[in-house]
This record gives sequence, C-alpha cells and structure tokens, in this order.
Amino acid sequence: MGHDHGHDHTHGANKKVLMISFIIITGYMIIEAIGGFITNSLALLSDAGHMLSDSISLGIAILAFTLGEKVANYSKTYGYKRFEILAAVFNGVTLVLIAIYIFYEAFQRFQNPPEVASTGMLIIASIGLFINIFVAWLLMRRGDTEGNLNMRAAFLHVIGDLLGSVGAVTAALLIMFFGWGWADPLASVIVAILVLISGWRVTKESIHVLMEGTPKNVDLDTIITTMENVAGVLSIHDLHVWSITSGQNALSCHAVVDGNISVLESQKILRNIEHELEHKNIGHVTIQIENNDHPHEDSMMCQNNYETNVHEH
Repeated sequence: MGHDHGHDHTHGANKKVLMISFIIITGYMIIEAIGGFITNSLALLSDAGHMLSDSISLGIAILAFTLGEKVANYSKTYGYKRFEILAAVFNGVTLVLIAIYIFYEAFQRFQNPPEVASTGMLIIASIGLFINIFVAWLLMRRGDTEGNLNMRAAFLHVIGDLLGSVGAVTAALLIMFFGWGWADPLASVIVAILVLISGWRVTKESIHVLMEGTPKNVDLDTIITTMENVAGVLSIHDLHVWSITSGQNALSCHAVVDGNISVLESQKILRNIEHELEHKNIGHVTIQIENNDHPHEDSMMCQNNYETNVHEH
C-alpha cells in the first residue's frame, strides 16, 4: 500500500512539472520559430523544431499521465497505464523524423550558405538557452526522470534542445566575428545528431516494454534464486517478468512445493515469496502453487525453450 502511495505522489509531481514545462517551452518555441524566420537561421529553426517536438512530447506526456489515472475496467484490466509507453514511442519516432529533416535542410545550406542576421540570432538563442536550462533543472529536480520512461523522454527532448541552443549561440558568435556562414548549418547538424540518438534510445526502450521484455532493473537469476531459497519451494518454472508501465513491474510463475503440505502452509510460502520479491523491484506478483504431479507437457507456456532453461537452472 505504501508503495502505491509513493507511486501516486511521484505521479502527481511528474504531472505538475510537465504542465509548467509545457507552458514555458510552447511559449518560447513560437518566439524562436518567428525569430528563425526573421533572422534566416537554420540553427534557430531546427532548435524551434526541436522545441516543437518538446512541446508535443510534453503535451502527450501530460495526456498519458491523465489517461493513466483512469481506473482499470473489464475492457482494460491493467487500466490505461500503458498509454505512457505508447506516448514515449511516439516521442522517440518524432525525434528521429525531426533529425532526418534537419540533416536534409543542413545539406542544402552547406551547398549554398544564406545570409544570417547574427545579432538577432544570438539574442534569441541566448534566451532559449536560459529557458532550456531552467526547464531541464525543473524536470530533474521535481520529476522522476530516472524511473519513468515518459518523463525521461520529455527530459531528453529538453536536454537536446538545450544543447541545440548552445550550438545556435556558438554559430551566431562565429558568424558575427568571423563571417563563417557554414557555422549555422553545422550547429543544426550537431543538434540533429543529438536528437537522433535520444530518439532512438527512447523508442528502443519503449518497444522493449511493449514487447513484455524483462525490466532493466530486474535480474532474472537473482529472482529465481530468491524464490527457490524460500523454505518449502522445490523449484520454479513458467516464469515471466514484465513492466506494466515505467516503475511498475509484474511477475507470474508456477512454484512447485511438496505435495504433503497444507493449504495454510502454501499461503505462508506465498506470503514469504511476495515479501522477498518486494525488495527485488517486483510490485505485482501472481504465483500458482502446485506439486510435482502437475502435467507440464500439457501446458503450452511450459513448452517454450525459456521455461526449459529456467527449470534446468
């Protein structure tokens, strides 16, 4: 129960921080886009494009948290918490597409560098830099950027944006002092590389969750050993560990016990296993207690290769 309360508290804090960040980022994104057009700077426009993706990602993250709060029903027995992961996939793919577009635009500009109003570019990029630093600090201090994939996606957007602002400031100074027109598309290429990396990472991690992959903070060997070390457990098989959403891991398995033990003793074994797993990042546990007479070969889940490996373990 305490775990759920902690999760709800973090959830509320995440949502509030996202809302503040969304308002700030969206407001400045509009200013930066207008500034980019006026000064003819691709570095500013690519930064504004990234800010737009920030804005969309933060908006979707807020929507994801709001939908995630909807209670479970007969249609969605886990509730809507997976929407957070779908939002993270969307953010990741958006980042990759934005990066590809910036690469294309930069290539055109390297061939024919246009005139850039460097003073205006410097002023707008500098304000953008300070805004991004503030939002990144806000997300890091007040939000769960470590445990929550959706929050991390939003945070990575802002960090990439911050570095984009650094690139735009640097490019503006190089154009002002040395007349290096190519500094503008170069800065946008650096932004694009950062955007591409963060987009790829978020997409990959999100798809891992959607594919019911083993959570990164769970060691299966340790889980098996922990359960088999509980008094009364002979072996474990048909083990599955997955994430419902960021920070909420679930486990299901069959635990083989001595056929002579009573129902009361079985319940005690169950409680002991659940207690041990609480300390191993597993919040939701479903265990089927059975004896050695259970016909494994009749179960489709017991036939897959992984289960054979676990049983041999």
